[in-house]
Amino acid sequence: MKNTKLLLVVLVLAVMNTAVAEVYKPKERWRGFNLMGMFVKGSKMSPGYYAEKDFKEINELGFNFVRLPLDYRFWIKNDDWNSIDESALKPLDDAIAYGRKYQIHVMLNLHRAPGYTVAKPPEALDLFQDAEALRVCRQHWKMLAGRYREVPAENLSFNLFNEPQTTSADYERVVALLVADIRACNPQRLIVCDGLGWGREIVPELFKYGVGQASRGYTPMTISHYRAAWTGNSTIPPQWPPVGAVTPLYGPLKRQYAKPLCIEGVPTCNMIIKPGMVSGNVTITVDSEKQKLATLRLEPGETDGWSSVEYKEQWKIYQAECDRTFEVAIPGNSGIISIAISAGDWAELEYLKVRDVDGHEAELHFTYAWYEQNPVIHFKGFGKGNSFMAADAGSGAEWLRANVTAPWVQAAQSGRFVFVGEFGAYKHTPHAIVLEWMEDYLKIWQSAGIGWALWNYKGPFGIIESERLDVDYEDFHGRKVDRGMLDLLQRY
Repeated sequence: MKNTKLLLVVLVLAVMNTAVAEVYKPKERWRGFNLMGMFVKGSKMSPGYYAEKDFKEINELGFNFVRLPLDYRFWIKNDDWNSIDESALKPLDDAIAYGRKYQIHVMLNLHRAPGYTVAKPPEALDLFQDAEALRVCRQHWKMLAGRYREVPAENLSFNLFNEPQTTSADYERVVALLVADIRACNPQRLIVCDGLGWGREIVPELFKYGVGQASRGYTPMTISHYRAAWTGNSTIPPQWPPVGAVTPLYGPLKRQYAKPLCIEGVPTCNMIIKPGMVSGNVTITVDSEKQKLATLRLEPGETDGWSSVEYKEQWKIYQAECDRTFEVAIPGNSGIISIAISAGDWAELEYLKVRDVDGHEAELHFTYAWYEQNPVIHFKGFGKGNSFMAADAGSGAEWLRANVTAPWVQAAQSGRFVFVGEFGAYKHTPHAIVLEWMEDYLKIWQSAGIGWALWNYKGPFGIIESERLDVDYEDFHGRKVDRGMLDLLQRY
């Protein structure tokens, strides 16, 4: 019996290694856009079809790739995820045909998969924990793999999930099953898995399944999601390159990311602290090397001093935007000032000011970057320019290499297939900052041979009809095109 089991394992591994050896890898770097045709069922942005005009234009502009984020509810009957209406997949058939007609590679992504989504409402079951949800999800991927088994690998790839939130062990377990299901239909099909941590964290153990991995280009979110309603309407001012200070700060409930913000060189002054979005009841402590200076208790469930109050049922907590500032007296010769969350989940710092007895002020703004930790910040003095700066602050590209892109570049250089499935900035971020920030990303990706897809083609992140107020648009086939952003993308 033991020998039989061993033989089966050897045979499975042999088949897997054979399949991996045959997996398609694109011959040219993918550069393109996300298209919203079947992104969210019932949303105005998702009409339920794909326009040939978009594919024709994307080809005309010199790009070669589209990613289709999909909501499986478009093709089920009567809200029953076990009942698939394959006639409702005609829009995907059309999109793949348009891609082949205009030499554009098409990637299908289950943005809402049975049992998983980052969108609202959440799925009733969790495919990473629930056997029934996983069974149904496998059913849908088997259906897609079978329906498109004859489409050549150079024309079509699969992106399993959008930004999965789970453990690496559970992720690998699910990926292994889906890869086997899909490759049973087409051994060459390129399968791409998003990284963990909102797509930012590469998962090395997945590469043995012959898959690629997809990153994101949204860091820092103070640039990419400035004043975006679905992220809490953050009003932390965008800046690039970043000073070095990042937000949110994390408390004991996210102990692995908890680290105080430390500022050295602060003179005798009053420190004004303005929190932003706060998750759950949080205690902020302000200490010097010599003494405790202040304890600030923030409770988002209160009615006074808070806006955008929302109860998060999944965590049983309130999240809200703090509308108050807090003033802390800082004695002279205090050494390093430490600002930490000593109890609770997390809290944004919108800004921090220091004001001396003569009324001179200096302000520290923060870069929004999930799960990042702060370096020591130096106060350089009152006056023009940045009064605060991290000791190792450099150019924007250096910051990205140090904080975002390094593991992805390393994987690409080692021969793994990596890709940026989404990037871009929302329409409210000043255009000049957007272009400078995007170019720093694009230079890094180009030099490493990494492709990318802007979110989106048409819409508030895109180059068409983006509704930016600080852009002089040009006419392009009756549409308004952001010429500055288009020119930038065409260079990279």
